[in-house]
Amino acid sequence: MTSLVPPRLRALRHVGLRTSAFDESVAFYAGPWGLEIVERTDDAVYLRAAGPEHHVLALYRSASNALDHVAFAVPTPAEVDAAAAWVEAEGTTILEKPGPLDRPGAGYGFRCLDPENRVLEISAENHAVPERPQDVPVPRKVAHVVLNTTDIDAATAWYTRVLGLRVSDWSEHKMVFLRAVGDHHVVAFNQAEWTAPNHVAYEVASLDAWMRSIGRLKVAGHEVSWGPGRHGPGDNAFAYYVDPAGLVPEMTAEVLQIDDDTWMPRVWPRTPELSDLFRTAGPPSPFIREHMAGVPDPGWVQG
Repeated sequence: MTSLVPPRLRALRHVGLRTSAFDESVAFYAGPWGLEIVERTDDAVYLRAAGPEHHVLALYRSASNALDHVAFAVPTPAEVDAAAAWVEAEGTTILEKPGPLDRPGAGYGFRCLDPENRVLEISAENHAVPERPQDVPVPRKVAHVVLNTTDIDAATAWYTRVLGLRVSDWSEHKMVFLRAVGDHHVVAFNQAEWTAPNHVAYEVASLDAWMRSIGRLKVAGHEVSWGPGRHGPGDNAFAYYVDPAGLVPEMTAEVLQIDDDTWMPRVWPRTPELSDLFRTAGPPSPFIREHMAGVPDPGWVQG
């Protein structure tokens, strides 16, 4: 009998968000933010970036803002099955057993719950879409999701032990950055009073595309809520916005790439010169902090 091993997640595939301003948010993300609708219903919309992933963002009509799910990629159905066996053996609640996915993007996968009741999906062989021109300054993928947690140590232990993610860096003991393959982080946790989505970051192909994206949003009447700047942890350029529902998206570029054989995690002091290497953004304002805190999110509710 083959021994069970932790999954090797390859990438963040997409993020699902429940939004209290559904129609306005669809117009924002499919308009000045630069995504493109691939499928929609009256109460859900699926938006792609410039890369081949079927969608990077799913929005669902809701009375309040919340995280709906986070989806990760592995290469094959066999790895999906192995991941499901591992997480179930670790005591994880399985919501959907491995099998064909009957929803936009299709593929083969399963869903489970993390310890704070977040829905996670691991899938393979999802439908692709033709790539959009690479010289267009729009997001090419979802780069990372940052989640507020009430216990950063427990979240770190679970996501590394059960999902196989690795710690890239810490921001003191207030944030932790977890990677899959390549990118400095695909998930980060922020110590907070309650669980909620903090923000979702979308990566463009270059610093030039990033500046052009900021310009496009400005012309459309959307000012940067924090930024432009460059973070210490991850070395990525950042510009944060507040969407029509009050959720926070980040436009980013040049995310640091990690060599697993040589990388050593660091602890970054939360000082101005390290929080923003450009020294252009200043500290996050009370306004953006309030929206990053969000509202208490109970997570998955049966039925």
